[in-house]
Amino acid sequence: MSKLLLVETSPRGEHSISRELARGFVQQWKSAHPEGQVVLRDLEQTDLPYLDMDWVTASVTPVERQTHETKRVLGFSDQLVAELLSADHLVISTPVYNYNVPARLKSYIDHIVRKGVTLGMRGEGLVLGKKATLLMASGGVYTEGSPIRDRDVATTYLRLILKVLGFEDVSVVAAGGAKVVDLGEKSRAEFLEPLAAAVVAAAGWEGRDLCRRRGCLRRGAI
Repeated sequence: MSKLLLVETSPRGEHSISRELARGFVQQWKSAHPEGQVVLRDLEQTDLPYLDMDWVTASVTPVERQTHETKRVLGFSDQLVAELLSADHLVISTPVYNYNVPARLKSYIDHIVRKGVTLGMRGEGLVLGKKATLLMASGGVYTEGSPIRDRDVATTYLRLILKVLGFEDVSVVAAGGAKVVDLGEKSRAEFLEPLAAAVVAAAGWEGRDLCRRRGCLRRGAI
């Protein structure tokens, strides 16, 4: 049975474009994997501590020297790592703030990049054979051909982290220019419509023609 891990980060709730993309992605993924399981890690609903000296000390302590206290300190990180390792497909749904990812997502990444667990002692990635999809919503447009392409720090950073961990199959759905929705220049449905095909493709639904006939690519479906 396939397992999807969805990591969401936006604090905007129902107003979030990245969360809307995630809902559409999950819908399409379930159609492609009817027996699959979806695990949600909503970072806005997660008490995610930033790394401190106790955590760093515990993380570099060899397994044979771990104490009850070091295991307690690493307990939540271990849980996040276990979620990642048990998934076949990781989806990160995030807004872009000041050209980079929100602090909560950075903290999540710090918890799952673990020497000897997800990262080898020589820096080799240990999270192998999995797919990843990035669902990015940003006020600016940073895709190929944009005059501010060099400011696409968030996507570059996430791609780098995933590559370091061992992911080789990474898809990106970039919802750039999302500010037009907040400004009332486009409806949410109008803005999302051109992204529907990319969401379907990233979700791995080979039955795209059937999807089209059933209307799941209609305006506003995601």
